[in-house]
Parts: sequence; C-alpha cells; structure tokens
Amino acid sequence: MGEVIVVANQKGGVGKTTTAVNVSTALAAVDKKVLLIDMDPQANASTGVGISKKNKGIGSYELLIRQNTLSEVLKKSIIPGLSVISSSIELIGAEIELVNQENRERIFKTIIEPYKDMFDYIIIDCPPSMGLLTLNALVAADSVLVPLQCEYYALEGLSYLLNSIQKIKKNFNPSLELFGIVLTMYDRRSSLSSQVENDVRHHLKDKVFQTVIPRNIKVSEAPSHGKPVLVYDVGCLGAQAYMNLAKEILTKR
Repeated sequence: MGEVIVVANQKGGVGKTTTAVNVSTALAAVDKKVLLIDMDPQANASTGVGISKKNKGIGSYELLIRQNTLSEVLKKSIIPGLSVISSSIELIGAEIELVNQENRERIFKTIIEPYKDMFDYIIIDCPPSMGLLTLNALVAADSVLVPLQCEYYALEGLSYLLNSIQKIKKNFNPSLELFGIVLTMYDRRSSLSSQVENDVRHHLKDKVFQTVIPRNIKVSEAPSHGKPVLVYDVGCLGAQAYMNLAKEILTKR
C-alpha cells in the first residue's frame, strides 16, 4: 500500500506548499506513482502543478464533504506520474460543515484508505493551522514531514507542533510517525541559519534530514509560472536540493 505523508506546519510562510509540490514532483520523476492532495483552501499546491483556479473543477472539498469518488476528483498534473486532487476556496466552509458530523476526525481516512494501493506515495498539503482539515489529514496519514524555516522562533513553534502530533497519535492514530524535519529557506551566509540548524539537529538528531533547502530565487519564481521548481529550472540549487530530499525520503523506507 502507498504511504500517506502529510506536509504540515502550524506556521505559514515556511515552504510547506513548495515542499509538498516539489517532493511530489521529484518522487514522480523517479517513476513513483504519486498523488498530491491539496487540503489548503488557498489552493497554492494546485496552481503550483499547473492547475489554474479557473480550471480547478471539483476537488478535495467535494471528496471530503460531498462524497464524490476519487475518480471524479482526480486530475492529471503537468508532471507525468503525478496526479492531483485540487483545492478551492469552498474548503474554508468544510471546517464548519465537519463540526457536527460523527467521527468527524476520521472522515478523510475512511475516504482515502481504499485507494492507497493505487499509489506509491500520497502527499497531503495542509493549511497552516491545526483545524479539522489538518486533523483529518493527520488521522489518515502514516507520517508527517515538517518544513522548518531557519528563523529565531523556529524551535518554539516546532515543539508545539510535535506536541500536537503526539496527542493525535495517542488519541486518534497510533501508527502516526514523524517522518522527518526539513530545514527550509536556509541562508549559508547567515549565522542564524547555522544556529537554528545546530539547535534542531542537537534536539532531534536523525529526525532531521541531511538535505537543507536554500533560499533560492528560482524556487520563489516557479509558482508564479504554475510549475514546480524542478520543471521551471531543474539545474538551480533549489531544484537540486529537492531532488536530494526525495532521495532521502526513498532511502528512509
């Protein structure tokens, strides 16, 4: 069965969606069958793989709330081997619609479970908050990949997130594991980036990927062209870093 990996961080602007998009692309590039599920109402992961908002059709909202089938919401991306379930602004209302449903935190798991053997990896991009959408994704997941920006408050936010993951593991999903933490927006000229890296590696040891994602203008430009950076400029430092990260992910299993 395919592995379900949630890309999550309760803080925005840490490279969460960029990581979800480019890890999915890199895994597809080595002939893995990958499904990218956009669970963020901002729909940036959807546009990041070439699905424009005007052509989004039905997606994760309809799968989660309207009980459409996977075949009805599945789309092909611009990357061979990478399928997508797109998001939309309607997903904002899902939090409210889920509140009064029975077993509300397990709805997404029930939907996704029968389709896991269709893919090698299912990557879920979540909103930057610990609401019902993220909770549903984590209950359905096998593991969590955490992008961590190299900034002053990184460790404080990380401890809160890891505590939340442990609570979900205890109460809803005993098999949930921390896949790993990837340091993003790393600036080798900055002593702060080095300090954050040293602190995170000291506290979390082998749970931190060796690969770090550098600050890179091509990584920032790629989403505006509706492309992962591996398609936009495969030779840039950011693209090379995401390919190395994908290699680490493959060797961890």
